[in-house]
Amino acid sequence: MTTWERPSNSPGISASPGPHRSSLPPTVNGYHATGTPAHPPETAHMSLRKSTGDSQNLGSSSPGKKQSKENTITINCVTFPHPDTMPEQQLLKPTEWSYCDYFWADKKDPQGNGTVAGFELLLQKQLKGKQMQKEMSEFIRERIKIEEEYAKNLAKLSQNSLAAQEEGSLGEAWAQVKKSLADEAEVHLKFSAKLHSEVEKPLMNFRENFKKDMKKCDHHIADLRKQLASRYASVEKARKALTERQKDLEMKTQQLEIKLSNKTEEDIKKARRKSTQAGDDLMRCVDLYNQAQSKWFEEMVTTTLELERLEVERVEMIRQHLCQYTQLRHETDMFNQSTVEPVDQLLRKVDPAKDRELWVREHKTGNIRPVDMEI
Repeated sequence: MTTWERPSNSPGISASPGPHRSSLPPTVNGYHATGTPAHPPETAHMSLRKSTGDSQNLGSSSPGKKQSKENTITINCVTFPHPDTMPEQQLLKPTEWSYCDYFWADKKDPQGNGTVAGFELLLQKQLKGKQMQKEMSEFIRERIKIEEEYAKNLAKLSQNSLAAQEEGSLGEAWAQVKKSLADEAEVHLKFSAKLHSEVEKPLMNFRENFKKDMKKCDHHIADLRKQLASRYASVEKARKALTERQKDLEMKTQQLEIKLSNKTEEDIKKARRKSTQAGDDLMRCVDLYNQAQSKWFEEMVTTTLELERLEVERVEMIRQHLCQYTQLRHETDMFNQSTVEPVDQLLRKVDPAKDRELWVREHKTGNIRPVDMEI
């Protein structure tokens, strides 16, 4: 043997426990990996899991370049099935558009500064959602201020003395008009208080430590990617070392055959041992790389599903409290109607003739009419 060859079944060198499509467990993090894709987009094929043979394929290339081997392609130290030979892959959650199925590949930075990891896009969405939630809370706070100012002005207007001297049933109705303003002011004050306690405050306080938790997730996944990159660098180094050892062995063998060197058979054996050792080192580095990629894969699935859950929780929480806002608004309108109803009742009772009678009875000075003086 003049060159190292990868053994078909080396003891002690196991395939990466990663998510090979043909060896996926019945469930992954609690989700069945069966069924057909729910109409994934055309670009989804580059964000799916690794092919069956990638853990055994020792070929690789620099980040961002295709490997010389036929089954896999390595992009930014992550190994994917080659598009031309990719076996069919099922989504982890085929019945829905889940985060855990569509953010494996990195995306080119719009500003041209390298790439952005798919996981980073999910974090940015979560942080944006938190900011939107905060702005919604601030919006409700402004609504509260308007309600409080409105209530203050209504109460002030109810104390106005204009037309206070109107008499009779019309005077009673007018007095009720002003009183209704005071009652309405109270309604709006209660509305603003409930907005604060039942809408604004919950929106502001929801997931108080969210940003800190997102940083932990970011650091954890980023550390796993760094480890993967380090393992990939080790694979490339080991691959280069193997190539050099194989060239050295081949050169010494040829020199011996054509009698151009005094190299002995022992020198050839030594070179062959070094070549074999370099091959074993490469297999070990590939195995460690696959283990690191599998660990990153598992954490990506677990964490993206958690981000998905948090997003659903956030949207449902906001929807619930906005429904509470509309309910309080309906109640405010209803209470406002109740403050106007007494005014309507008194206006229906306004009777100019009766008012005149009552006024005359109270203020009359005599009912004997004057007559002409006689001569």
